[in-house]
Amino acid sequence: MTMDLVRGVRFAMATMLLFGGAYPFAVWGLAQTAFRHQAQGSLVMRADGSIIGSTLIAQPFEGEAYVHPRPSAVDYNAASTGGTNFGPTNPDHLKAVGDRVAAVRQREMFTSGAIPADLVTASGAGLDPHLSPAAVDVQVARVARARGVSVDVVRQIVAAHTEPPTFGVLGRSRVNVLQLNLALDADVPRRADTRQDSTHE
Repeated sequence: MTMDLVRGVRFAMATMLLFGGAYPFAVWGLAQTAFRHQAQGSLVMRADGSIIGSTLIAQPFEGEAYVHPRPSAVDYNAASTGGTNFGPTNPDHLKAVGDRVAAVRQREMFTSGAIPADLVTASGAGLDPHLSPAAVDVQVARVARARGVSVDVVRQIVAAHTEPPTFGVLGRSRVNVLQLNLALDADVPRRADTRQDSTHE
């Protein structure tokens, strides 16, 4: 019995050292050397080193010169991720979607055609940083007007920041809203009368 107890203690110590120490340390070391940017949270920084945000977490953009992100059930608060948990026939959900559809049509002067679902529904986490190309395209005309450039110029920037499905087959094409808005500011600076409502300044 004593031998069984000693054997059990040794096994417990060995597994704790292996799976509670060596394995996590090896994974951490690999992440910090081979995937440092991702391991640090995929942060986006200014030239001075200050943090603008993360490509993994949505943040609000409300100015006319910006592409607006997907709605968030948690007001883009990364500390409290989650959805509304409303079912598709829930009256509160239907009202919220209806209000968003009306707001998008008015804001974008989009009088006909279907509004892409990701412009009027929140994701499960409430922090989805991407939009579909169709959801971005609905906003292109407004952004172009606010920046004083042609729609084609904005569409070229959108195309340059459209990510294909992962490995060509997983998911769908998508646009990271933060990266796109930063590219818009870099390539076609806002006019003086639209320099407001940016969350990263």
